[in-house]
Amino acid sequence: MIGRLRGNIIEKQPPELVLDVQGVGYELSAPMSTFVNLPALHESVTLYTHMVVREDAQLLYGFISERERLLFRSLLKVNGVGAKLALTILSGSDVDSFARSVAEGDTASLTRLPGVGKKTAERLIVEMRDRLKEVGTAMGLDATMTSNMPDNKGNRNDAVEALVALGYKPAEADKMIRAVAADDLSTEQLIRQALQRS
Repeated sequence: MIGRLRGNIIEKQPPELVLDVQGVGYELSAPMSTFVNLPALHESVTLYTHMVVREDAQLLYGFISERERLLFRSLLKVNGVGAKLALTILSGSDVDSFARSVAEGDTASLTRLPGVGKKTAERLIVEMRDRLKEVGTAMGLDATMTSNMPDNKGNRNDAVEALVALGYKPAEADKMIRAVAADDLSTEQLIRQALQRS
């Protein structure tokens, strides 16, 4: 896999650019957050890359920083989020703003991003919380931001999934379970208490 490239920019037309690395032109797709930080044409730059190999294509994505690439890779693990939407999210929001929206459960700010509807925003909040906790330090996120994110592991995660199966929206189910303060409850107890409070 290609993890990083250093070369001269010979073409840039968002979201595409071509990087000349010792005579080989690499075509990359990049978010606007990377484009605004690129030097002028024919100048040298180092980009962190993510390669996707498909049956019909080999695609290369470029990022100005390791933290952008980490967020891109984390977004790809979210159900229903592909490379195109992940690039759109990074183009419309920097890493810190996105993490803050997830931490605060702010669906409104996420739905302002192109291509992100309410259901996708709710899914991003529920699924990205744990991922941001895991990679938060590597991404350079404020430790207080990730430590304040609710922990969705174990029984709590199972309880959220059960409420979603009962017809609640993911963000609503997550909020109901977070309202139950005790961490030592079984999945059934968490669901019962959440339903009693609603």
